[in-house]
Amino acid sequence: MWGKKKPDTTQAADAESTNLQTNQPPKPASASWEGTTKMNKDVMRPAGETADRAPSRLGSSLHLKGEISGNEDLDMDGIVEGLVDIDERKLTVGATAKLTADVIADEVIVYGSVNGNVRGKGKIEIKKDGSVNGDLTTAQIIIEDGAYFKGSIEIEKSAEKEGDKNVLSRTASAPATPASMEPRSN
Repeated sequence: MWGKKKPDTTQAADAESTNLQTNQPPKPASASWEGTTKMNKDVMRPAGETADRAPSRLGSSLHLKGEISGNEDLDMDGIVEGLVDIDERKLTVGATAKLTADVIADEVIVYGSVNGNVRGKGKIEIKKDGSVNGDLTTAQIIIEDGAYFKGSIEIEKSAEKEGDKNVLSRTASAPATPASMEPRSN
């Protein structure tokens, strides 16, 4: 009895070492092959998802007239005239960049020059040597000492504050007590 089990184990080990020596992976059983396929599909990321991806880059020697739109972070160092719309992503305007454009992004960081309106849904930062000539609309603004800014600033309520507002509106829509139903006189 013991003699039969020992040679079977040795043969299996010999088969695995032969596969390894020829640089061929051992052939998996059908059940484990299906599991591997499922795992690989889970690891694969959809083509539109760019969370771990490096930002796209517009180099300093490039001059673009028109509209830029997309769903990726973008670093710009060139000259752009038109519209830059990367709605849910981050735009970095490099030190050599010159934008004569309206900008829409989630986050905007300005090291260079922007001549146009800027909408940063999350925040807008104008760095020390940055320059913005236009109106800003954002939830958070950071303007460093030495930065140039000419225009107006509109601060939007952040998502958290809007959530608080929804709680208040639910409270206000609750059944009123008879005392609160009486009209107020001034």
